[in-house]
This record gives sequence, structure tokens and C-alpha cells, in this order.
Amino acid sequence: MLRIHLYNIHGLIKSTGLEIGKDADNGGQLIYVLELARHLSQHPDVEHVHIFTRLIKDPKEFPEYGLEVEKINDKCDIRRIPCGGPLYMRKEKLWNHLDEFVANTFLHIEKHNIKPDWIHSHYGDAGYVAKEISLKYLVPFAHTGHSLGKPKKSKMADLGMSEEEAEATFNFKKRIAAEETCLSLAEFIITSTYQEISDWERYDNFMKGTLHVLPPGIDTNKFFPYYRHQLGNEELQLEVAQRKYWVSQSIEKFLVQPSKPTILALARPDRKKNLHTLIDTYGRDKEMQSLSNLVIFAGIRKDINKMGPSEKEVLTEMLLLMDKYDLYGKLAIPKKHDIENEVSLIYQYCAEKRGVFINLALHENFGLTTIEAAASGLPVVVTKNGGPSEIIPKCKNGFLVDPLNKEEVSTAIKTIITDEQKWRAFSNHGILAAKKYYSWTAHTNIYIGWIHETLTPKKQRIPKELNVPKEKSKRFVSAKRLLVTDIDGTLVASETSYPGLEEFKSFVANHKDDFCIAVASGRSYELVKDILKKIDFDPDMIICSVGARIYYDLEGKSPDEDWAEYLNFKWERKRIEDKLSAVSWLKKQPSAGQDTYKLSYEYDVEDFDENEIRTVLDRDFYEITMINSHEKFLDILPVNASKGNAIRYLSQKWAIPLSNVIACGDSGNDLDMFRKPIRGIVVGNRSEELKYLKEDEFLYLSENNAAEGIVDGLKHYGFKI
Repeated sequence: MLRIHLYNIHGLIKSTGLEIGKDADNGGQLIYVLELARHLSQHPDVEHVHIFTRLIKDPKEFPEYGLEVEKINDKCDIRRIPCGGPLYMRKEKLWNHLDEFVANTFLHIEKHNIKPDWIHSHYGDAGYVAKEISLKYLVPFAHTGHSLGKPKKSKMADLGMSEEEAEATFNFKKRIAAEETCLSLAEFIITSTYQEISDWERYDNFMKGTLHVLPPGIDTNKFFPYYRHQLGNEELQLEVAQRKYWVSQSIEKFLVQPSKPTILALARPDRKKNLHTLIDTYGRDKEMQSLSNLVIFAGIRKDINKMGPSEKEVLTEMLLLMDKYDLYGKLAIPKKHDIENEVSLIYQYCAEKRGVFINLALHENFGLTTIEAAASGLPVVVTKNGGPSEIIPKCKNGFLVDPLNKEEVSTAIKTIITDEQKWRAFSNHGILAAKKYYSWTAHTNIYIGWIHETLTPKKQRIPKELNVPKEKSKRFVSAKRLLVTDIDGTLVASETSYPGLEEFKSFVANHKDDFCIAVASGRSYELVKDILKKIDFDPDMIICSVGARIYYDLEGKSPDEDWAEYLNFKWERKRIEDKLSAVSWLKKQPSAGQDTYKLSYEYDVEDFDENEIRTVLDRDFYEITMINSHEKFLDILPVNASKGNAIRYLSQKWAIPLSNVIACGDSGNDLDMFRKPIRGIVVGNRSEELKYLKEDEFLYLSENNAAEGIVDGLKHYGFKI
């Protein structure tokens, strides 16, 4: 059963009554996240879904935004985390407070014991947070961008905004750095369309990412054909009838002839939604005015003068255009609507009027409203720029247009509303296709499948290039368990002291059919060979250089090239080494301790300053794994290189469940081997970094040193020696 965390930091999100269109931070992303959470929580493989967002106690906002926990259903809730003070602020100002959000999220997770099995971040700010949570709990995450910093930065430059002004307004450096990190570290990036992938191609780390296309779904219990009444009981029937009346009244009070077909637009008051072009097109076309009414739901407002400057500018221009073309009695711009309960009724109202839905956004990442209209049976005229260009060929429910070509827009609208046969064809096609291609059930089933694919070990064929004796390779496939031990301080106490080693060797000999045996060391491969030959011990697998290398023999004939290739494309060794040369208190270890995938240093404990390393490496800090051991050694590795990750890789490669893995260690560079459900053994001569560990069902703290401690731990877990 999966516990899933969804992170959506900015905007205003609550279980009911979303304020979509209130400002640029309250758009379709919030609907997407809320619906995703609800439908994931209904999947049988999911234990619970938590939406993490910001806690807001602002007298100007609804009190629900100040609730620490808000229940959505028995398996789904919203968790609100304080950061940046109590007042609502736009997303661009949140970047400087995200570390506070991360710290408070850790406290909340520990307090409520809700550690995740899977994490999904939405937008760059949440990607930054998810990366930190992922590294803390060693849990994978997926990311959805919704919109991206690099394309927006280019657009601002095209509009004449200077780089300094753009940075001050939108915090592009931090946003783009977070998006680059998501490409490198997320298990996969989800896009709604194939066109979105081209936006990610602008990023330096594009080749390091995995991208999946998965369009959002729609709730077919809410968005259903205009001619079907989906009413469960008399009470619901009365409620829907009342809401239909409210919808019709909110529209028709503006109109002289409400029986005409309705041209409907639903969009927040954002310049890029291009609502002014729609009004200008309608205002210039007297024939269209005689045939139809224009209805625009442009977000929610009380007083335009109290809105943000961009929303105020757009709405003011709309009203001025209404006055310019004298559209009183023909154009309705209602001030509010219930996002959750009335949007579907608005589509149905317009479909009953034989109208058309229109979206003239300059660019639409996906176009969820296009699908909602399709499911309701309302034909569409939508922008050809972005997601709708992939939706319309599937749904066949309307026309794609150039959003700036007023003649093309006008012709498309009039063609639909004057041709009953074409209107019915578009309507019927949309209803059938929306249900077939865009249901939340299909979305969540595919998504959960990807999660299982990531988390579940798989049987894989032995790579052809792996030069392993046949007898050994057969055991890799048949063995049910994996025992991994560190060497220095764990398998041996020192170069000359081996307490318990012979007893441990006896255990290995007696359990060959059941166990694969691996060593995991910070030593280079050559130094590992030296000590293993000295103690006459030949393991099945060798994890060396703190997880940066994997071999299957002591002769160097069988390196795991798949693992090396996996680490290589996420690793810029020389650049990192050059940057770290500026840290005066770091002393490079001799060449024998170095590796292509490992930079090794020594330091005096009183000099150690992680913040200095972060500052020097800048964004490269998120491309590395940094491991301290014995309070004097520092190893810098590729971001996915560590003993724990190497164990996870071997577990997946040879189909040995992590619950059947035992890991043994004594120091800080062994720490990430102790990942539940791996069973850990910490020997008695452990270093100071591990003194804080507490024993539980997955971790045994032996009082015996070195191999004696391993043997003691194996007995503790019920194995006969």
C-alpha cells in the first residue's frame, strides 16, 4: 500500500470552492492536483494521499487556508505547512522561504508519522521541496512542471523586459535551477502533451531526464452530456435544479435575447489568455452579434480596483472594449461562479443553447477546458498553440485556429453555430472521445503502474558483457537473499585483527544456495582486492569506491557496465573537482583513493563547513552525493552513487527483494545501506556518526566487534551459523 505525497506550494487550495482565476497563481494547476489526489486515493493500491501546501492565516482570505490538516476523504487530506509568515503571497516571492517550508515539513511528517513511499511535485517551487524530502527519506519523486521558467524568461525578453527586471520580478535563477534539478533527480517528469517536451529540451539536463506523457483526466460523474440528467435522489435533484437556475440567472441578467446560441470562454484574467482579442473579434462582427451572445467567466472578483495589477489591467480592458463596441445586452461577464459545482452546468447550459466553447490563449500547455467542454457535448474553437493541437485530432469536436487571426476565429465560430448537422457531429464526437481518452480512472491506473515499475525489483537477463563463471551467474538468479557487509571496521577490525571472521566464513559456506554475498567498501577496487586476498575471502559481488563501482570477481574481468553508464551521465567530475579546489580546508587523498566516479578528501573536523561546499558548488551541489565518514574523510560521488543505491540496483537487477537484504556496517559511509525494509547490523566498534542510532525491528546494534558483530546480528535475525 502506497502513501503518496503531492506537493503544491503556492496558490490557494482547499477541499471545496477553489478560487480559480483569482490571480495568476490560482489556475488549472490547482484543479489538476486536487482531482489527482482524489482519484489516486480511490485506487486499491493506495493507503493515503496527502497534499502539502502553504499555511495561510490572512484576514483577507478564507479561514480554511489556516487549517493545519483538512480532510478531503478518508484516504486523502491537505497538510498546510507554515513558511514566510502568515499572509498570502505570490509564488515568485516564496522562493526565499522554501528552506523554511522544507524544515517545517520534516517536523510535520515526523510528528504525524506519515513518511512517504512516493512523492510528486507540481511546479518548480514544489520540485525544490520534493528533492529535499526525497533525499531526506531516500524516496523517489516524480515532477510535473505545469509551466517552465526558461520559456517564460524568453517570452519576457521578447516583450522588452530587461534581464534584471525579469529576475527581480520572477526569480528565474532559482526557478530554472530547481527545474534543472528535477530533470536530474526525478524518477520521471510528467507532461500532458508531447509538445510540452519541446519546452524541456531547452534545459541543460534534458538528456538526463525521463519524460512520460500522461494527459489529465476529467471527472465523468461531473462532466457529462448536456442531454443526460445524472441525479441520484430527490434532494440532489433539487440542488442541481437550483444551481442550474443560478447559472442561468448569472448569465441571462446581462442579456437582452438569452435564447441565442452562447459563445463561452472560461479563463482567468491573464493577458496570455487573449480575452481582449475575443471581445474585439466579436465586437467587429455584426453578423456574429446577431447570431449569438458572448459569455466570459474571467475568474472571480469582487472589486476590480482591489485586484492585482495584471488582473485589473485585463478586466479593465475587457470592460472598455465592451463599451467601445456597445455590447451591452450581448456580452455577459459574471463576477463569480462555484468552480467545483457549477462549471459543468455552465458547459451544459451553453450546449443546450447550441453554442460553442472558445479558448484563444496565445499558448495552452494542455487545455483541460477543451476536454470538459467535449464531455459536456459543447463544440469548441480553440488555439492551435499547445495542448489542444493534440486533443482536437482525438476528440474531433471542433476547430483549431490561430488565436491572433480574427477572421479565422470568426469564420470557425459562425460555421459551427449556423450548421446544426456539424454542431451535432462535433458534440457527439466530443462526448465519446472524452470518455475514451481522458478519464481519471485510466490516468491513475497508468500512473500507479509507473510507481510500481519504479519501486518493484524486476528480473533482468544477465548482460552479455558480464564475464562471470556460469556457476556464479546461476546463483545470482536463484538466490533469495543478499548479505552486504562493509570491510574496514566491519568485516575486519583492522589490517591485522579479524575477530569472528572464520565463523562468518563458515556461515557463508553453509548458506551458498540461499545467499549472495557482497562487500561494500569506500576503498578503490585495487585496495579491496588487496584486503580480500589477504583474508582469503571471495565474495560474489564487490561494491567499491563508496558505491561508485560494482564488480563480480577479484580479477577485474566483470565490471557492471550498466551501473557505470547509469552514473556517468549524471556526473561532471572535473568541473566539481575544479570548484572544490577553492575550499582550502579540503585535502585531496592520494590517487589510490580516487576513482573516475569518486573524489576523496580529508579534513580536520573543526574546519568542516557544509555551507561553504554548497556555495562553491552552487547548482552542482544537487548533482552529487556527499558522504562523511569517521569525521575526517569526505567522498564526493555522482548523485545516484552510494552503497545504498548500489544495493537497490543489485536488488532490482537480480530480483532479490529489499526485505531479503541484510546490510552490515560501522561508519557514516554505511548509513544509507540501512534503508527499510533492509535489515541492518551495526557492529560494536561503530564510529561516532552512528552512536545516535536506535535499535528497532529493522536495525540490530551488536555489542560485538567486526565479523563477530555480523555473526551476532545474523543469529539475532534467526539464521543458524
